[in-house]
Amino acid sequence: MLEAVYEWLRTVILMVGYVSGSAAFPKPLTPEEEAEYIERYANGDMKARDVLIERNLRLVAHIAKKYSEENNSEDIISIGTIGLIKGINTFSPDKNKKLSSYVSRCIENEVLMYLRSTRKQKAEVYIDDTLGTDTDGNAMTLADILPSDEPDIADIISSSLDAKELYSAMASELSPTEHAIMVRRYGLGGKKRLTQQQIADALGISRSYVSRIEKKCLIKLSQKLKSDN
Repeated sequence: MLEAVYEWLRTVILMVGYVSGSAAFPKPLTPEEEAEYIERYANGDMKARDVLIERNLRLVAHIAKKYSEENNSEDIISIGTIGLIKGINTFSPDKNKKLSSYVSRCIENEVLMYLRSTRKQKAEVYIDDTLGTDTDGNAMTLADILPSDEPDIADIISSSLDAKELYSAMASELSPTEHAIMVRRYGLGGKKRLTQQQIADALGISRSYVSRIEKKCLIKLSQKLKSDN
């Protein structure tokens, strides 16, 4: 579970770095490069998986843009990254023809499911909630989207941004209030993930202020981790 939370936050930080303009989206992989990284990931190379995720982040931005006018853009991007990770993890070249098409469908499915949930239940998707089904129709949660038999967290999280680096960056770059908000917002340290509104109510501030703090924190972390690598 810890690995899944940090992997999700890692991807959100990367995404915000690109969306904020502090970094340019990397070019999509060529068909030849994509095939190579898919094969390497199929053979257990987790760094190849990280490359596939990062090189497809622009798909999250593209799909989030469609739904952000009437919804909280941070939530849409956050949920979209779950779909991206899930799509990369469940893609099978034997069953699916094109990675970008399959991943785009996974991203949009997560966003639509999230929006349906918020409209019907007035609640967000949490870490332990069912996120949908895999290609075989089996129910999946965020805890399921990362391999469970890896012996070392460093094999799961990108070598350029592991849980220890992220924890250190949060401690050095964020104020106590910012740190507390990020812990609550992303369910770190075993805490339950809270919505921006829930955090705002607990702290007696506006949701928009929580949103600004969260975005500021993500940009800070993105810049810090980029400068350290």
